[in-house]
Amino acid sequence: MKKTLLLIIIGLIALFSIWYVAVYYSTYSQGTRSGELIKFSHRGALIKTWEGEISQGISGAQIFSFSVEQKDETIIAQLEALQGRYVKLTYIERFGKISWLGDTQYFITAVNEEVSPHFRQR
Repeated sequence: MKKTLLLIIIGLIALFSIWYVAVYYSTYSQGTRSGELIKFSHRGALIKTWEGEISQGISGAQIFSFSVEQKDETIIAQLEALQGRYVKLTYIERFGKISWLGDTQYFITAVNEEVSPHFRQR
């Protein structure tokens, strides 16, 4: 009985480990998105994650939500400094969500400030 229970526990841990490695280390897609950084916050009740949104249209009709991993301190500092500005985000999309890393499947890997196409004359 104890041996069976131990094998079940080891099997569950192995399955979780395989799932985690598959979701975390393999990417579904990579790309860039540009827009006005309208939100960036450190949120959560028990597990704090960095979440943000960019508006990809004049009226804010298309919103792109993203997450930033806690270990990416440089990206976090850049996004905090660029609040309200037009930015270009480079991201990876993972196969699934990992709740302790972020609320979305999109994780930012680089941030660049861009010139807004709406206000080029300024």
